[in-house]
Amino acid sequence: MNKLNFSIVINAPKEEVWDSMLGEETYRIWTEPFAKGSHFVGEWSEGSKIYFLGPDPEGNMSGMLSRIKEIREYEYVSIEHIGFVNNGIEDTSSDAVKDWAGAMENYSFKENDGNTEVVVELIGNIRDEYSEMFKDMWPKALNKLKEIAEN
Repeated sequence: MNKLNFSIVINAPKEEVWDSMLGEETYRIWTEPFAKGSHFVGEWSEGSKIYFLGPDPEGNMSGMLSRIKEIREYEYVSIEHIGFVNNGIEDTSSDAVKDWAGAMENYSFKENDGNTEVVVELIGNIRDEYSEMFKDMWPKALNKLKEIAEN
């Protein structure tokens, strides 16, 4: 198992940061560094299925199938990735999924004197090429989140 950590301090209360990170409209903005058109379909509630989607090179909606493993409002979200979605079709059993299923994406929100530290932890079988991509994209995404929450 590999682990990657990213963090940022945002000059806003944790409730505003939480709402900016998980709100339907603002999610689309801060996740643009990963893929233009990124969005989620589903609910941020414990045990629920949630889709993280965006257009693939052919314009089809594709992405990840996940489950909200744990959620504590304004404090913590744990997302377990369980499959892929390719052009609307769920894949939870291919070799590609088996290599990656069970990966976790955890968000922690810690407020101190009106500033909120957001810590993102990625845990799983993260290939080197994805690790390098995440090291480039996550700081950009977190900076967009900071802009949104502070304005």
